[in-house]
Amino acid sequence: MGLLQGLTEFLPVSSTAHIRIVPALAGWNDPGPAFTAAIQLGTLLAVLIYFRTELLHAVRGWVSSLTGRGYNTQEARMGWAIFVGTIPIVVLGVLFKDQIENEWRSLNIVAGSLILMGLVLLAAEFLGSRKRGESSMTPKDGLWVGLWQSLALVPGMSRSGSSIAGALFLGMDRPSAARLSFLLSVPSVFAAGIFSIVKHRHELLGSELVPMLVANGVSFLSGYLAIAFLIKMLQRHGTYWFVAYRVVLGLAIYGLMASGTLSPMAGMEGPAVPSSSSR
Repeated sequence: MGLLQGLTEFLPVSSTAHIRIVPALAGWNDPGPAFTAAIQLGTLLAVLIYFRTELLHAVRGWVSSLTGRGYNTQEARMGWAIFVGTIPIVVLGVLFKDQIENEWRSLNIVAGSLILMGLVLLAAEFLGSRKRGESSMTPKDGLWVGLWQSLALVPGMSRSGSSIAGALFLGMDRPSAARLSFLLSVPSVFAAGIFSIVKHRHELLGSELVPMLVANGVSFLSGYLAIAFLIKMLQRHGTYWFVAYRVVLGLAIYGLMASGTLSPMAGMEGPAVPSSSSR
């Protein structure tokens, strides 16, 4: 699970989808949304280390702007873009918590989301001008990309895929879109991980503690490598290979369900960490 999380969290292919699909194919129980959110802290650490300079500048710029100094600097605008861009996913995450933890984890929804976001990314590649860089980022842009990021609440959509698509539609170049996606993920991933650990602390800090720590360690290492890979991949080839992968995987899951090999709720009968609504 840690390897899957690390390799797919930053690639626009949806880590949640893979952590849902692989156990279903292997005949394992779904690890559940709480465990899935908790092991994102490893990939969060990878982002904090990889982008430590950019994050530090954004935080400093944001704090300075609160005191009335330097509001129009690039660092301040990026800080505010991250701040306002985090609001949509937090609000919608609270409103649709029960659906996220239960029926939205159906493989029907996962497969459909994989295909849909793949087609959206393809449209973003063709329609985006790719002429803007990070220096032109504004808080309004952050809100726009944040609204796109909130689509990742639906398993299969992908946090990075959704936010990269939103940034490309704004006319941003691919590397800038990817970096914005990484930076924007920090507050929401941190909040989701801590919330899951606190809410499900008896399981995650009890019987699930060692698996969670192992998964986070592996996701950190593999996630750090995946960041560099994605940036280089986007510079050379764009998102086209990821689009093809998403569509093929989504169609394959539909095919397996149509043949009776998989059921839409495979593995959901006994998740490792039960959600609040199933207790």
